[in-house]
Amino acid sequence: MSQLKGACIIGQSGGPTSVINASAYGAIKTALGEDCITRVLGACNGIKGVLDDNLIDMGKEDPQELAYMQYTPSSALGSCRYKLKDPDEDDTDYQRILEIFKKYGVRYFFYNGGNDSMDTCNKISKFMLKNGYECRVMGIPKTIDNDLAGTDHCPGFASAAKYIATSCMEVYHDARVYDTGMVTIIECMGRHAGWLTAASALASYKGCGPDLIYLPEVDFDMDQFLAKVKAIYEKEKKCIVCVSEGIHDKDGTFIAEYANKNMTKDSFGHAQLGGLAAYLASEVKKAINAKVRGIELSLLQRCAAHCASQTDIDESYAAGEAAVKNAVAGITDRMVGYERVMQDGKYTCQIKLFPLDIVANTEKKVPREWINAAGDGIEPAFIDYALPLIQGQTKLPMEDGLPRFVHLKKVKA
Repeated sequence: MSQLKGACIIGQSGGPTSVINASAYGAIKTALGEDCITRVLGACNGIKGVLDDNLIDMGKEDPQELAYMQYTPSSALGSCRYKLKDPDEDDTDYQRILEIFKKYGVRYFFYNGGNDSMDTCNKISKFMLKNGYECRVMGIPKTIDNDLAGTDHCPGFASAAKYIATSCMEVYHDARVYDTGMVTIIECMGRHAGWLTAASALASYKGCGPDLIYLPEVDFDMDQFLAKVKAIYEKEKKCIVCVSEGIHDKDGTFIAEYANKNMTKDSFGHAQLGGLAAYLASEVKKAINAKVRGIELSLLQRCAAHCASQTDIDESYAAGEAAVKNAVAGITDRMVGYERVMQDGKYTCQIKLFPLDIVANTEKKVPREWINAAGDGIEPAFIDYALPLIQGQTKLPMEDGLPRFVHLKKVKA
């Protein structure tokens, strides 16, 4: 395919991670070094930045400052949760995007996000093709939920998993300080897929983990849960439980909804979950009259850059780099993903491309066989899967004993 010359736009979308900026930096740095890419623009707050003509010139940033993006959590370009409509029903947004692309001579579009972001990528790619405007569109994955289809794992998951496992080990020791009994319930993120909560089993692998682990992949039964907590507490005088925020009963109702019937929803229709640990703690306290502590890890799971996996950082950078290189080579309408290769028992990660229409709006669940028969624990197969991903200590730079994060000038295009 002939070389396509023009500008590129890079945007970030959805919930951030501690390594999403490593992917963005991989794409930005690589794009700045490509002769056929005439200008590298960053979209402020994702696709909203394109629609609002709110773009910044990444070429005006200090290269040394940009390098700090690798270790900076959250989304340095800003994020959004904006749902594009079906273009066959309303193509207003798409016409605006095409207008902006033409204004800046954009021929490459890179979008860094999760399921909904890949859907956005897919829609834009199809619209540009339909309207005869050549633009190569590539999705760069991110999600701590680890639920994107096709790819072996997702950038951001490993670092969040490492934080959860580490926190569970620390809570385990703290919960045993006193000789009095206590039940601790730890709530992890995960609406429909329990990968993050399963990561608490890494703490159990080291002998300092939860007694019970509940994922959304298995229906939750309150009576059975209370009976198991009571049995463990009566025997050990201690009990630690890890639960996914999205656990639900046999009818599909979120357990978190038991306490809050009027949950707000975002533009994609996703209920704003939370408060599950506190609710379960109150139910346990009523059932066994013990000291109970509910802990909601909340945003700490996705922004704990100080506890990031260096493997995750390196792979995230590679994903952004691969998106640009493949687009320049003529590939479009794909998401960059990972393929796991085991050689002589050693883990390696290779880049693999996946069609956007396969990835978009498809969730990958924790395999049922990786969850024990009772639905309250994790099998060793998950440990074998997750352990290689959390290796390596972050090289996060420090100043005055505190992290040194990126400070972008954000010069408007």
